[in-house]
Amino acid sequence: MKINQTKNGSALVIALEGRLDTMTAPELEEQLKEGLNGVEDLTFDFEKLDYISSAGLRVLLSAQKTMHRQGKMKVVHVNETIMEVFEVTGFTDFLCIE
Repeated sequence: MKINQTKNGSALVIALEGRLDTMTAPELEEQLKEGLNGVEDLTFDFEKLDYISSAGLRVLLSAQKTMHRQGKMKVVHVNETIMEVFEVTGFTDFLCIE
């Protein structure tokens, strides 16, 4: 998986490419631990994300909890496959998906 971060003031965009799964989720989790200080607007861009597993969902949930305290979070460019995972797991109920 490839992770591209773009920070502009208190806004952070994280674009993911490839698969967010058991093997790659720890890398994203580590980057989020280091990179969310001072961030008030977090956007995940899933345009090039092909797959998300339960490990990836756990990282998103953790980021959502952090951002609920310090700002807002949204997920953009979600493909049909990942949207189906979000719907089945109930993530559509609490994630802001555009």
